[in-house]
Amino acid sequence: MTKAELVTAIAEQAGLSKAQAKDALEAFVSSVTASLKAGQDVRLVGFGTFLPVSRAAGMARNPRTGESVKRPASKTVRFRVGEGLKGALN
Repeated sequence: MTKAELVTAIAEQAGLSKAQAKDALEAFVSSVTASLKAGQDVRLVGFGTFLPVSRAAGMARNPRTGESVKRPASKTVRFRVGEGLKGALN
Protein backbone atom coordinates (compact mmCIF):
# COMPACT_ATOMS: atom_id res chain seq x y z
CA MET A 1 0.00 0.00 0.00
CA THR A 2 1.38 3.40 -0.96
CA LYS A 3 0.95 6.62 0.99
CA ALA A 4 -1.69 7.82 -1.49
CA GLU A 5 -3.64 4.56 -1.11
CA LEU A 6 -3.40 4.84 2.68
CA VAL A 7 -4.71 8.43 2.58
CA THR A 8 -7.64 7.29 0.43
CA ALA A 9 -8.43 4.40 2.78
CA ILE A 10 -8.30 6.67 5.85
CA ALA A 11 -10.54 9.23 4.14
CA GLU A 12 -13.14 6.60 3.24
CA GLN A 13 -13.18 4.82 6.61
CA ALA A 14 -13.16 7.97 8.76
CA GLY A 15 -15.50 10.02 6.58
CA LEU A 16 -12.87 12.72 5.97
CA SER A 17 -11.78 14.53 2.86
CA LYS A 18 -8.52 13.35 1.31
CA ALA A 19 -6.85 16.61 2.37
CA GLN A 20 -7.90 16.08 5.99
CA ALA A 21 -6.76 12.44 5.89
CA LYS A 22 -3.40 13.47 4.42
CA ASP A 23 -2.94 16.10 7.15
CA ALA A 24 -3.83 13.53 9.82
CA LEU A 25 -1.38 10.97 8.42
CA GLU A 26 1.41 13.56 8.19
CA ALA A 27 0.71 14.67 11.78
CA PHE A 28 0.89 11.03 12.91
CA VAL A 29 4.19 10.42 11.11
CA SER A 30 5.77 13.61 12.45
CA SER A 31 4.61 12.87 16.01
CA VAL A 32 6.01 9.33 15.88
CA THR A 33 9.28 10.62 14.40
CA ALA A 34 9.64 13.28 17.11
CA SER A 35 9.00 10.74 19.89
CA LEU A 36 11.50 8.27 18.46
CA LYS A 37 14.13 11.01 18.04
CA ALA A 38 13.62 11.84 21.73
CA GLY A 39 14.30 8.18 22.59
CA GLN A 40 10.71 7.35 23.56
CA ASP A 41 8.75 4.25 22.57
CA VAL A 42 5.51 4.72 20.63
CA ARG A 43 2.91 2.18 21.78
CA LEU A 44 -0.33 1.64 19.92
CA VAL A 45 -2.29 -0.89 21.98
CA GLY A 46 -3.52 -3.76 19.79
CA PHE A 47 -1.29 -2.70 16.89
CA GLY A 48 2.31 -2.66 18.06
CA THR A 49 5.23 -0.69 19.45
CA PHE A 50 7.88 1.35 17.64
CA LEU A 51 11.18 1.14 19.54
CA PRO A 52 14.22 3.39 18.98
CA VAL A 53 17.44 1.34 18.87
CA SER A 54 21.06 2.46 18.91
CA ARG A 55 23.57 0.33 17.03
CA ALA A 56 27.17 0.39 18.18
CA ALA A 57 30.02 0.98 15.78
CA GLY A 58 31.73 -2.18 14.59
CA MET A 59 33.36 -4.02 11.75
CA ALA A 60 31.49 -5.25 8.70
CA ARG A 61 32.56 -7.18 5.62
CA ASN A 62 32.05 -6.10 2.04
CA PRO A 63 30.47 -9.22 0.47
CA ARG A 64 31.80 -8.33 -2.98
CA THR A 65 35.47 -7.97 -2.06
CA GLY A 66 35.67 -9.64 1.35
CA GLU A 67 37.32 -6.48 2.69
CA SER A 68 36.60 -5.48 6.31
CA VAL A 69 35.23 -1.98 6.75
CA LYS A 70 34.32 0.11 9.79
CA ARG A 71 30.60 0.55 10.35
CA PRO A 72 29.71 3.78 12.18
CA ALA A 73 27.29 3.88 15.09
CA SER A 74 23.72 4.57 14.00
CA LYS A 75 20.14 4.80 15.22
CA THR A 76 17.24 2.84 13.81
CA VAL A 77 13.71 1.73 14.70
CA ARG A 78 12.29 -1.68 15.45
CA PHE A 79 8.61 -2.61 15.38
CA ARG A 80 7.17 -5.13 17.81
CA VAL A 81 3.80 -6.51 16.67
CA GLY A 82 0.88 -6.25 19.11
CA GLU A 83 -1.50 -9.07 19.93
CA GLY A 84 -4.44 -7.53 18.03
CA LEU A 85 -2.48 -7.23 14.79
CA LYS A 86 -0.90 -10.65 15.21
CA GLY A 87 -4.33 -12.18 15.75
CA ALA A 88 -5.76 -10.43 12.68
CA LEU A 89 -2.96 -11.82 10.51
CA ASN A 90 -3.23 -15.41 11.72
